Amino acid sequence: MDFLTEGILSITWQQVVMYVIGGLLIWLAVKKEMEPALLLPMGFGAILVNIPMSGVLTQTMEGAGQVEGIIDWLFEVGIHASEAMPLLLFIGIGAMIDFGPVLSNPKLLLFGAAAQFGVFLTITVASLLGFDLVDSAAIGIIGAADGPTSILVSLVLGSKYIGAIAVAAYSYMALVPIIQPFAIKLCTTKKERRIRMPYEPKSVSRMTRLLFPIGVTLVAGLVAPASVSLVGFLMFGNLIRECGVLENLSQTAQKELANLITLLLGITISASMKAESFINVQTVMIMALGVVAFVFDTMAGCMFAKIINLFSKNKINPMVGAAGISAFPMSSRVIQKMGLKEDPTNHLLMHAVGANVAGQIGSVIVGGVILGLVPGMLL
Repeated sequence: MDFLTEGILSITWQQVVMYVIGGLLIWLAVKKEMEPALLLPMGFGAILVNIPMSGVLTQTMEGAGQVEGIIDWLFEVGIHASEAMPLLLFIGIGAMIDFGPVLSNPKLLLFGAAAQFGVFLTITVASLLGFDLVDSAAIGIIGAADGPTSILVSLVLGSKYIGAIAVAAYSYMALVPIIQPFAIKLCTTKKERRIRMPYEPKSVSRMTRLLFPIGVTLVAGLVAPASVSLVGFLMFGNLIRECGVLENLSQTAQKELANLITLLLGITISASMKAESFINVQTVMIMALGVVAFVFDTMAGCMFAKIINLFSKNKINPMVGAAGISAFPMSSRVIQKMGLKEDPTNHLLMHAVGANVAGQIGSVIVGGVILGLVPGMLL
């Protein structure tokens, strides 16, 4: 039997399923343009790590001893040992974000907190379905709608399902234009979706823009110390953007750094997508729980806006509350599109952007809170 025939015969049906999953992720990235910078390398990586005796994985070879594979090495150095890749990506994300809309209307920060409800609901549901506390917390963070946060939290907590969690987080982020309209219509009326919110821009001083990332880091560090790495790197990237004297570095962080880390993160996370650990009932349950998290995050944001409207003279369109999830900027674009569909003269984009960037802050803080609470609860 030659080497090629031996390799083909050693392929399991689980590996064939992973080839199909990898191909599906690549198709979604290329054909549907859904998070292509991440889904394409994740899809290709899923194929690579499931090729029998794949050289990208660490393996013992006759006469050569243990040979370290590149994907296993990247995973160990860039993710497992230091969490470097997700954290470095936060610098690029922070450099992309303009907090001006939320600084001009600070009450939008509340939506960034309200729209994290789905995280805690999903943790509860996952626990009831039989997942242990660590895995339940890691699964729940899918609802933060923030891929790097999902990866980092599941990694630090030591979840067994980091691959499935990463696929669910990024897949559903790409599906925000489908998931959010469905969830919004479940809990709002047509009249509520047509509430007008004229945009009255307020100037935000440079000093405020500079102090904001520093202040958020200090407050988050005092309230949830475990969130400092998440919030700190995000706010450091924003400080580079706002300081006005590091324009070249800001552009590098937004483009070259973010793009390079995103590609490497996508293919590296495939180390946790080996067929034997990925193809199981738990993965299907995690994908279903991810939908639950996204839907209830969206609905919680809408319901919070409706509660505020009971006590406020100036009504808030509940759809703006839905933008409080962290899927930036996709969610704010979805809200703008839905608002224009209900009333072609009602532009909600800037309000939605404010809630959306608040959600970015909320997601990293809730990730830090979980990292701070769960280990203590296990003692």
